[in-house]
Amino acid sequence: MKFDQQPSALQAENTLTVMSSYGVGRFLAEFLTGAFAAVVFKFYETEVGLPSIYAAAAIVIYAIWNAVNDPLLGYFTSKPTFLSKRLGRRFPWILFGTVTCAFTFILIFAVPRGWNGAEQPIPVFLWMVVTTCLYDLFYSVWELNYQSIFPDKFRGNRERLRTAEISTVIGVLGIAAGFIIPPLFFEYGQQDTFLTSAWVTAGVAIFAAMLLIPGVLESKGMIRRYMRKVKTEQEEGSAASFFTQMRQAFRQRNFLAFILLYFFYQSAAMCMTGSIHYVGDYILPGGSSDVIMIFAGMLLGAIASVPVWGFISKRLKNNQRMLIICAVCMTLFSFPLTFLKTYIAFTVAMFFWGFAFGGFWMFMAPAMADVIDEIVVRDKKRDDGIYMGFRAFFGRLSYASQAVTFWLVHELTNFSADPRSPEAIFGIHVHMALVPMGFLIVGIAVFMKMNTLNPQKVAEYRRQMKEMNL
Repeated sequence: MKFDQQPSALQAENTLTVMSSYGVGRFLAEFLTGAFAAVVFKFYETEVGLPSIYAAAAIVIYAIWNAVNDPLLGYFTSKPTFLSKRLGRRFPWILFGTVTCAFTFILIFAVPRGWNGAEQPIPVFLWMVVTTCLYDLFYSVWELNYQSIFPDKFRGNRERLRTAEISTVIGVLGIAAGFIIPPLFFEYGQQDTFLTSAWVTAGVAIFAAMLLIPGVLESKGMIRRYMRKVKTEQEEGSAASFFTQMRQAFRQRNFLAFILLYFFYQSAAMCMTGSIHYVGDYILPGGSSDVIMIFAGMLLGAIASVPVWGFISKRLKNNQRMLIICAVCMTLFSFPLTFLKTYIAFTVAMFFWGFAFGGFWMFMAPAMADVIDEIVVRDKKRDDGIYMGFRAFFGRLSYASQAVTFWLVHELTNFSADPRSPEAIFGIHVHMALVPMGFLIVGIAVFMKMNTLNPQKVAEYRRQMKEMNL
Protein backbone atom coordinates (compact mmCIF):
# COMPACT_ATOMS: atom_id res chain seq x y z
CA MET A 1 0.00 0.00 0.00
CA LYS A 2 1.43 3.39 -0.95
CA PHE A 3 1.61 6.14 1.63
CA ASP A 4 -0.49 8.64 -0.27
CA GLN A 5 -3.17 6.18 -1.34
CA GLN A 6 -4.86 6.01 2.06
CA PRO A 7 -4.08 9.32 3.75
CA SER A 8 -6.89 9.22 6.27
CA ALA A 9 -5.82 5.83 7.50
CA LEU A 10 -2.09 6.43 7.66
CA GLN A 11 -1.95 10.02 8.89
CA ALA A 12 -2.73 10.62 12.56
CA GLU A 13 -5.48 13.10 13.34
CA ASN A 14 -4.24 16.54 14.30
CA THR A 15 -4.58 17.64 17.90
CA LEU A 16 -7.05 20.18 19.20
CA THR A 17 -4.14 22.59 19.69
CA VAL A 18 -3.17 22.33 16.01
CA MET A 19 -6.79 22.77 14.89
CA SER A 20 -7.18 25.85 17.11
CA SER A 21 -3.88 27.25 15.86
CA TYR A 22 -5.06 26.83 12.28
CA GLY A 23 -8.27 28.66 13.21
CA VAL A 24 -6.20 31.69 14.22
CA GLY A 25 -5.66 32.21 10.49
CA ARG A 26 -9.36 32.94 10.14
CA PHE A 27 -9.02 35.47 12.97
CA LEU A 28 -6.08 37.13 11.20
CA ALA A 29 -7.78 37.27 7.79
CA GLU A 30 -11.04 38.72 9.15
CA PHE A 31 -9.23 41.11 11.49
CA LEU A 32 -7.17 42.68 8.70
CA THR A 33 -10.04 42.68 6.19
CA GLY A 34 -12.38 44.39 8.65
CA ALA A 35 -9.80 46.99 9.63
CA PHE A 36 -9.02 47.77 5.97
CA ALA A 37 -12.61 47.92 4.72
CA ALA A 38 -13.99 50.00 7.58
CA VAL A 39 -11.28 52.65 7.69
CA VAL A 40 -9.10 53.11 4.58
CA PHE A 41 -11.48 54.91 2.20
CA LYS A 42 -12.78 57.21 4.93
CA PHE A 43 -9.25 57.96 6.17
CA TYR A 44 -8.10 59.19 2.76
CA GLU A 45 -11.30 61.08 1.96
CA THR A 46 -12.06 62.81 5.27
CA GLU A 47 -8.78 62.81 7.21
CA VAL A 48 -6.20 63.41 4.45
CA GLY A 49 -8.63 65.36 2.26
CA LEU A 50 -8.20 63.33 -0.92
CA PRO A 51 -11.17 63.96 -3.26
CA SER A 52 -13.42 60.91 -3.42
CA ILE A 53 -12.82 60.42 -7.16
CA TYR A 54 -9.08 59.96 -6.47
CA ALA A 55 -9.74 57.60 -3.55
CA ALA A 56 -12.12 55.57 -5.70
CA ALA A 57 -9.62 55.48 -8.58
CA ALA A 58 -6.90 54.24 -6.21
CA ILE A 59 -9.09 51.38 -5.00
CA VAL A 60 -10.04 50.50 -8.59
CA ILE A 61 -6.35 50.30 -9.50
CA TYR A 62 -5.86 48.17 -6.41
CA ALA A 63 -8.61 45.85 -7.65
CA ILE A 64 -7.07 45.64 -11.14
CA TRP A 65 -3.78 44.75 -9.46
CA ASN A 66 -5.69 41.94 -7.75
CA ALA A 67 -6.81 40.65 -11.14
CA VAL A 68 -3.18 39.84 -11.88
CA ASN A 69 -1.81 39.37 -8.39
CA ASP A 70 -4.07 36.74 -6.78
CA PRO A 71 -4.41 34.09 -9.51
CA LEU A 72 -0.71 34.34 -10.41
CA LEU A 73 0.33 34.06 -6.77
CA GLY A 74 -1.96 31.05 -6.38
CA TYR A 75 -0.17 29.43 -9.31
CA PHE A 76 3.45 30.39 -8.60
CA THR A 77 3.45 29.77 -4.83
CA SER A 78 2.44 26.18 -5.62
CA LYS A 79 5.83 25.72 -7.29
CA PRO A 80 8.80 24.29 -5.35
CA THR A 81 11.34 26.61 -3.73
CA PHE A 82 14.72 26.01 -2.07
CA LEU A 83 12.86 25.62 1.25
CA SER A 84 10.29 23.09 0.02
CA LYS A 85 12.24 19.95 0.99
CA ARG A 86 12.71 21.20 4.55
CA LEU A 87 9.61 23.24 5.33
CA GLY A 88 7.10 22.36 2.61
CA ARG A 89 5.58 24.49 -0.14
CA ARG A 90 3.04 26.47 1.95
CA PHE A 91 4.54 27.19 5.37
CA PRO A 92 7.43 29.47 4.28
CA TRP A 93 5.03 31.62 2.23
CA ILE A 94 2.56 31.86 5.12
CA LEU A 95 5.23 32.94 7.61
CA PHE A 96 6.76 35.47 5.19
CA GLY A 97 3.40 36.89 4.10
CA THR A 98 1.88 37.37 7.56
CA VAL A 99 4.82 39.39 8.87
CA THR A 100 5.28 41.57 5.79
CA CYS A 101 1.59 42.35 5.30
CA ALA A 102 1.32 43.50 8.92
CA PHE A 103 4.07 46.09 8.42
CA THR A 104 2.84 47.23 5.00
CA PHE A 105 -0.58 47.86 6.59
CA ILE A 106 1.12 50.60 8.64
CA LEU A 107 2.41 52.27 5.46
CA ILE A 108 -1.16 52.82 4.22
CA PHE A 109 -1.73 55.28 7.08
CA ALA A 110 1.78 56.78 7.11
CA VAL A 111 0.95 59.56 4.64
CA PRO A 112 3.53 62.34 5.17
CA ARG A 113 2.00 64.81 7.61
CA GLY A 114 2.59 67.85 5.39
CA TRP A 115 0.62 66.43 2.48
CA ASN A 116 -2.91 67.68 1.96
CA GLY A 117 -5.09 65.61 -0.37
CA ALA A 118 -7.20 68.58 -1.39
CA GLU A 119 -4.18 70.68 -2.36
CA GLN A 120 -1.79 67.89 -3.44
CA PRO A 121 -4.03 65.08 -4.68
CA ILE A 122 -1.47 63.37 -6.95
CA PRO A 123 1.19 62.55 -4.30
CA VAL A 124 -1.48 61.36 -1.86
CA PHE A 125 -3.18 59.33 -4.59
CA LEU A 126 0.10 57.67 -5.56
CA TRP A 127 0.87 56.91 -1.92
CA MET A 128 -2.54 55.28 -1.55
CA VAL A 129 -2.10 53.19 -4.72
CA VAL A 130 1.41 51.97 -3.95
CA THR A 131 0.83 51.15 -0.27
CA THR A 132 -2.50 49.37 -0.75
CA CYS A 133 -1.13 47.29 -3.62
CA LEU A 134 2.00 46.44 -1.64
CA TYR A 135 -0.11 45.44 1.35
CA ASP A 136 -2.34 43.27 -0.82
CA LEU A 137 0.64 41.52 -2.39
CA PHE A 138 1.86 40.24 0.96
CA TYR A 139 -1.65 39.60 2.28
CA SER A 140 -2.36 37.39 -0.74
CA VAL A 141 0.95 35.53 -0.31
CA TRP A 142 -0.03 34.19 3.11
CA GLU A 143 -3.83 33.98 2.77
CA LEU A 144 -3.86 31.95 -0.44
CA ASN A 145 -1.39 29.44 0.99
CA TYR A 146 -3.28 29.33 4.28
CA GLN A 147 -6.51 28.39 2.48
CA SER A 148 -4.73 25.89 0.24
CA ILE A 149 -3.06 23.97 3.08
CA PHE A 150 -6.36 22.87 4.64
CA PRO A 151 -7.28 19.87 2.42
CA ASP A 152 -3.82 18.32 2.72
CA LYS A 153 -3.22 18.93 6.43
CA PHE A 154 -6.69 17.93 7.62
CA ARG A 155 -7.50 14.81 5.64
CA GLY A 156 -10.21 13.03 7.64
CA ASN A 157 -13.85 14.09 7.42
CA ARG A 158 -14.21 14.33 11.20
CA GLU A 159 -11.17 16.53 11.76
CA ARG A 160 -12.08 18.73 8.78
CA LEU A 161 -15.50 19.38 10.28
CA ARG A 162 -14.09 19.98 13.75
CA THR A 163 -11.38 22.32 12.44
CA ALA A 164 -13.97 24.26 10.44
CA GLU A 165 -16.18 24.68 13.52
CA ILE A 166 -13.27 25.92 15.63
CA SER A 167 -12.14 28.25 12.83
CA THR A 168 -15.62 29.73 12.51
CA VAL A 169 -15.78 30.66 16.19
CA ILE A 170 -12.26 32.14 16.15
CA GLY A 171 -13.00 33.90 12.84
CA VAL A 172 -16.02 35.68 14.33
CA LEU A 173 -13.70 37.02 17.03
CA GLY A 174 -11.46 38.29 14.22
CA ILE A 175 -14.37 40.16 12.65
CA ALA A 176 -15.14 41.70 16.04
CA ALA A 177 -11.52 42.69 16.60
CA GLY A 178 -11.21 44.23 13.13
CA PHE A 179 -14.22 46.46 13.70
CA ILE A 180 -13.68 47.24 17.38
CA ILE A 181 -9.92 47.56 18.05
CA PRO A 182 -8.90 50.21 15.44
CA PRO A 183 -11.52 52.81 16.51
CA LEU A 184 -10.24 52.61 20.09
CA PHE A 185 -7.00 54.23 18.95
CA PHE A 186 -8.10 56.92 16.47
CA GLU A 187 -10.29 60.00 16.66
CA TYR A 188 -12.15 61.66 13.79
CA GLY A 189 -10.30 64.78 12.67
CA GLN A 190 -6.93 63.70 14.11
CA GLN A 191 -4.89 62.17 11.30
CA ASP A 192 -1.94 61.09 13.48
CA THR A 193 -4.16 58.86 15.59
CA PHE A 194 -4.95 56.70 12.55
CA LEU A 195 -1.25 55.86 12.25
CA THR A 196 -1.20 54.90 15.92
CA SER A 197 -4.19 52.67 15.29
CA ALA A 198 -2.36 51.06 12.35
CA TRP A 199 0.63 50.22 14.57
CA VAL A 200 -1.70 48.58 17.07
CA THR A 201 -3.39 46.64 14.25
CA ALA A 202 -0.01 45.44 12.99
CA GLY A 203 0.99 44.37 16.49
CA VAL A 204 -2.16 42.29 16.89
CA ALA A 205 -1.55 40.76 13.45
CA ILE A 206 2.05 39.79 14.30
CA PHE A 207 0.92 38.20 17.57
CA ALA A 208 -1.78 36.23 15.71
CA ALA A 209 0.79 35.14 13.11
CA MET A 210 2.96 33.62 15.85
CA LEU A 211 -0.03 31.70 17.23
CA LEU A 212 -0.76 30.46 13.71
CA ILE A 213 2.58 28.64 13.27
CA PRO A 214 1.67 25.23 14.79
CA GLY A 215 -1.50 25.10 12.70
CA VAL A 216 0.24 25.57 9.36
CA LEU A 217 3.46 23.60 9.87
CA GLU A 218 3.65 20.91 7.21
CA SER A 219 4.31 17.36 8.35
CA LYS A 220 7.00 15.14 6.85
CA GLY A 221 4.26 13.18 5.11
CA MET A 222 2.85 16.33 3.48
CA ILE A 223 6.31 17.35 2.31
CA ARG A 224 7.01 13.87 0.90
CA ARG A 225 3.72 13.83 -1.00
CA TYR A 226 4.40 17.22 -2.49
CA MET A 227 7.97 16.43 -3.52
CA ARG A 228 6.79 13.15 -5.08
CA LYS A 229 4.19 15.09 -7.07
CA VAL A 230 6.84 17.58 -8.23
CA LYS A 231 9.15 14.76 -9.31
CA THR A 232 6.37 13.01 -11.24
CA GLU A 233 5.37 16.21 -13.07
CA GLN A 234 8.99 16.93 -13.96
CA GLU A 235 9.55 13.41 -15.28
CA GLU A 236 6.29 13.26 -17.23
CA GLY A 237 6.07 16.94 -18.19
CA SER A 238 2.47 16.91 -16.92
CA ALA A 239 2.38 20.18 -14.98
CA ALA A 240 -0.36 22.43 -16.39
CA SER A 241 0.51 26.02 -17.32
CA PHE A 242 -1.11 29.00 -15.64
CA PHE A 243 -3.27 29.79 -18.66
CA THR A 244 -4.39 26.17 -18.99
CA GLN A 245 -5.50 26.15 -15.35
CA MET A 246 -7.17 29.54 -15.80
CA ARG A 247 -9.21 28.29 -18.76
CA GLN A 248 -10.20 25.20 -16.81
CA ALA A 249 -11.31 27.34 -13.85
CA PHE A 250 -13.64 29.51 -15.92
CA ARG A 251 -15.20 26.47 -17.58
CA GLN A 252 -16.50 25.29 -14.21
CA ARG A 253 -20.10 26.53 -14.10
CA ASN A 254 -20.66 26.00 -10.38
CA PHE A 255 -17.31 27.59 -9.53
CA LEU A 256 -18.31 30.68 -11.51
CA ALA A 257 -21.70 30.76 -9.80
CA PHE A 258 -20.05 30.66 -6.39
CA ILE A 259 -17.42 33.34 -7.00
CA LEU A 260 -19.98 35.71 -8.56
CA LEU A 261 -22.29 35.35 -5.55
CA TYR A 262 -19.24 35.74 -3.31
CA PHE A 263 -18.31 38.98 -5.12
CA PHE A 264 -21.79 40.50 -4.72
CA TYR A 265 -21.97 39.39 -1.08
CA GLN A 266 -18.54 40.90 -0.37
CA SER A 267 -19.52 44.12 -2.16
CA ALA A 268 -22.65 44.39 0.00
CA ALA A 269 -20.71 43.68 3.19
CA MET A 270 -17.95 46.17 2.30
CA CYS A 271 -20.45 48.95 1.62
CA MET A 272 -22.36 48.14 4.78
CA THR A 273 -19.39 48.00 7.14
CA GLY A 274 -17.51 50.83 5.41
CA SER A 275 -20.52 53.09 5.95
CA ILE A 276 -20.67 52.67 9.71
CA HIS A 277 -17.90 55.20 10.44
CA TYR A 278 -19.68 57.70 8.18
CA VAL A 279 -22.80 57.11 10.27
CA GLY A 280 -20.83 57.64 13.47
CA ASP A 281 -19.13 60.79 12.18
CA TYR A 282 -21.98 62.57 10.36
CA ILE A 283 -25.36 61.12 11.39
CA LEU A 284 -25.01 60.21 15.07
CA PRO A 285 -23.48 62.23 17.92
CA GLY A 286 -20.29 61.02 19.60
CA GLY A 287 -16.79 59.89 18.66
CA SER A 288 -15.20 57.06 16.74
CA SER A 289 -15.34 54.63 19.66
CA ASP A 290 -19.13 55.04 19.96
CA VAL A 291 -19.74 53.10 16.74
CA ILE A 292 -18.40 50.02 18.52
CA MET A 293 -21.95 49.52 19.82
CA ILE A 294 -23.24 49.22 16.23
CA PHE A 295 -20.48 46.75 15.30
CA ALA A 296 -21.18 44.84 18.51
CA GLY A 297 -24.84 44.50 17.53
CA MET A 298 -23.85 42.99 14.19
CA LEU A 299 -21.39 40.56 15.73
CA LEU A 300 -23.74 39.47 18.51
CA GLY A 301 -26.26 38.70 15.80
CA ALA A 302 -23.67 36.65 13.93
CA ILE A 303 -22.74 34.63 17.02
CA ALA A 304 -26.37 34.10 18.01
CA SER A 305 -27.18 32.83 14.52
CA VAL A 306 -24.75 29.89 14.58
CA PRO A 307 -26.96 27.33 16.39
CA VAL A 308 -30.06 28.45 14.48
CA TRP A 309 -28.48 28.14 11.05
CA GLY A 310 -26.83 24.90 12.14
CA PHE A 311 -30.24 23.45 13.06
CA ILE A 312 -31.77 24.51 9.73
CA SER A 313 -28.78 23.13 7.83
CA LYS A 314 -29.17 19.70 9.42
CA ARG A 315 -32.73 19.60 8.13
CA LEU A 316 -32.03 20.84 4.60
CA LYS A 317 -28.58 19.22 4.09
CA ASN A 318 -27.93 21.58 1.18
CA ASN A 319 -25.09 24.10 1.53
CA GLN A 320 -25.93 25.85 -1.73
CA ARG A 321 -29.52 26.47 -0.66
CA MET A 322 -28.38 27.70 2.75
CA LEU A 323 -26.32 30.41 1.01
CA ILE A 324 -29.42 31.61 -0.82
CA ILE A 325 -31.60 31.63 2.31
CA CYS A 326 -29.01 33.65 4.24
CA ALA A 327 -28.50 36.07 1.33
CA VAL A 328 -32.25 36.69 1.08
CA CYS A 329 -32.39 37.44 4.81
CA MET A 330 -29.46 39.85 4.49
CA THR A 331 -31.35 41.64 1.71
CA LEU A 332 -34.51 41.99 3.79
CA PHE A 333 -32.69 43.16 6.92
CA SER A 334 -30.75 45.81 4.95
CA PHE A 335 -33.83 47.89 4.10
CA PRO A 336 -34.64 49.31 7.59
CA LEU A 337 -31.15 50.86 7.77
CA THR A 338 -32.29 53.43 5.18
CA PHE A 339 -34.32 55.39 7.75
CA LEU A 340 -32.65 55.00 11.17
CA LYS A 341 -31.38 57.95 13.23
CA THR A 342 -30.26 56.65 16.67
CA TYR A 343 -27.56 54.36 18.06
CA ILE A 344 -30.14 52.00 19.56
CA ALA A 345 -32.04 51.68 16.27
CA PHE A 346 -28.86 51.06 14.27
CA THR A 347 -27.60 48.52 16.81
CA VAL A 348 -30.86 46.53 16.82
CA ALA A 349 -31.09 46.59 13.02
CA MET A 350 -27.46 45.52 12.69
CA PHE A 351 -28.12 42.63 15.10
CA PHE A 352 -30.64 41.18 12.65
CA TRP A 353 -28.42 41.92 9.64
CA GLY A 354 -25.54 40.24 11.48
CA PHE A 355 -27.79 37.26 12.14
CA ALA A 356 -28.17 36.72 8.40
CA PHE A 357 -24.55 37.66 7.70
CA GLY A 358 -23.35 35.05 10.21
CA GLY A 359 -25.24 32.32 8.39
CA PHE A 360 -23.84 33.25 5.00
CA TRP A 361 -20.32 33.46 6.42
CA MET A 362 -20.71 30.06 8.08
CA PHE A 363 -21.78 28.28 4.88
CA MET A 364 -19.26 29.85 2.48
CA ALA A 365 -16.55 27.30 3.27
CA PRO A 366 -18.78 24.19 3.04
CA ALA A 367 -20.37 25.46 -0.18
CA MET A 368 -16.96 26.19 -1.70
CA ALA A 369 -15.80 22.74 -0.60
CA ASP A 370 -18.71 21.18 -2.52
CA VAL A 371 -17.62 23.07 -5.63
CA ILE A 372 -13.98 22.04 -5.21
CA ASP A 373 -15.03 18.40 -4.75
CA GLU A 374 -16.74 18.55 -8.13
CA ILE A 375 -13.61 20.01 -9.76
CA VAL A 376 -11.34 17.41 -8.14
CA VAL A 377 -13.51 14.56 -9.46
CA ARG A 378 -13.61 16.02 -12.98
CA ASP A 379 -9.86 16.81 -13.11
CA LYS A 380 -8.86 13.65 -11.20
CA LYS A 381 -6.31 15.61 -9.18
CA ARG A 382 -6.23 18.09 -6.31
CA ASP A 383 -4.65 21.43 -7.25
CA ASP A 384 -6.62 24.17 -5.52
CA GLY A 385 -4.15 27.07 -5.68
CA ILE A 386 -5.47 28.88 -8.74
CA TYR A 387 -9.10 28.42 -7.65
CA MET A 388 -8.31 30.01 -4.30
CA GLY A 389 -6.54 32.78 -6.22
CA PHE A 390 -9.63 33.60 -8.26
CA ARG A 391 -11.80 33.49 -5.15
CA ALA A 392 -9.42 35.94 -3.46
CA PHE A 393 -9.49 38.20 -6.53
CA PHE A 394 -13.28 38.42 -6.58
CA GLY A 395 -13.28 39.02 -2.84
CA ARG A 396 -10.88 41.93 -3.11
CA LEU A 397 -12.63 43.24 -6.22
CA SER A 398 -15.40 44.20 -3.82
CA TYR A 399 -13.13 46.97 -2.52
CA ALA A 400 -13.44 48.59 -5.95
CA SER A 401 -17.23 48.29 -5.97
CA GLN A 402 -17.31 49.88 -2.50
CA ALA A 403 -15.03 52.74 -3.57
CA VAL A 404 -16.93 53.47 -6.78
CA THR A 405 -20.24 53.36 -4.88
CA PHE A 406 -19.03 55.82 -2.26
CA TRP A 407 -17.61 58.16 -4.90
CA LEU A 408 -20.77 58.17 -7.02
CA VAL A 409 -23.08 58.64 -4.05
CA HIS A 410 -20.92 61.39 -2.55
CA GLU A 411 -20.70 63.20 -5.88
CA LEU A 412 -24.46 63.04 -6.41
CA THR A 413 -25.20 64.26 -2.87
CA ASN A 414 -22.46 66.96 -2.69
CA PHE A 415 -20.86 65.25 0.30
CA SER A 416 -17.58 67.17 0.00
CA ALA A 417 -19.37 70.54 0.09
CA ASP A 418 -21.45 69.78 3.20
CA PRO A 419 -21.24 66.25 4.65
CA ARG A 420 -24.02 67.03 7.14
CA SER A 421 -26.59 68.27 4.66
CA PRO A 422 -29.85 66.28 4.30
CA GLU A 423 -28.74 65.12 0.83
CA ALA A 424 -25.35 63.91 2.11
CA ILE A 425 -26.97 62.15 5.09
CA PHE A 426 -29.38 60.38 2.73
CA GLY A 427 -26.42 59.37 0.58
CA ILE A 428 -24.78 57.67 3.57
CA HIS A 429 -28.01 55.72 4.11
CA VAL A 430 -27.97 54.78 0.43
CA HIS A 431 -24.50 53.25 0.45
CA MET A 432 -25.18 51.58 3.78
CA ALA A 433 -28.52 49.98 2.92
CA LEU A 434 -29.98 50.40 -0.56
CA VAL A 435 -26.82 49.65 -2.54
CA PRO A 436 -26.04 46.49 -0.53
CA MET A 437 -29.60 45.35 -1.17
CA GLY A 438 -29.03 45.78 -4.90
CA PHE A 439 -25.76 43.84 -4.83
CA LEU A 440 -27.37 40.96 -2.96
CA ILE A 441 -30.40 40.77 -5.26
CA VAL A 442 -28.17 40.53 -8.33
CA GLY A 443 -25.95 37.93 -6.65
CA ILE A 444 -28.91 35.78 -5.64
CA ALA A 445 -30.39 35.90 -9.14
CA VAL A 446 -27.07 34.95 -10.81
CA PHE A 447 -26.41 32.10 -8.39
CA MET A 448 -29.88 30.61 -8.70
CA LYS A 449 -29.58 30.74 -12.50
CA MET A 450 -26.13 29.15 -12.72
CA ASN A 451 -25.70 26.78 -9.79
CA THR A 452 -26.58 23.12 -10.49
CA LEU A 453 -25.27 21.41 -7.36
CA ASN A 454 -27.72 19.49 -5.20
CA PRO A 455 -27.31 17.01 -2.30
CA GLN A 456 -27.43 14.02 -4.66
CA LYS A 457 -24.59 15.34 -6.84
CA VAL A 458 -22.52 16.31 -3.82
CA ALA A 459 -22.89 12.82 -2.33
CA GLU A 460 -21.90 11.23 -5.64
CA TYR A 461 -18.79 13.41 -5.94
CA ARG A 462 -17.74 12.46 -2.42
CA ARG A 463 -18.22 8.77 -3.23
CA GLN A 464 -16.06 9.10 -6.34
CA MET A 465 -13.38 10.99 -4.44
CA LYS A 466 -13.24 8.19 -1.90
CA GLU A 467 -12.84 5.61 -4.67
CA MET A 468 -10.04 7.65 -6.31
CA ASN A 469 -8.33 8.30 -2.93
CA LEU A 470 -8.23 12.06 -3.55
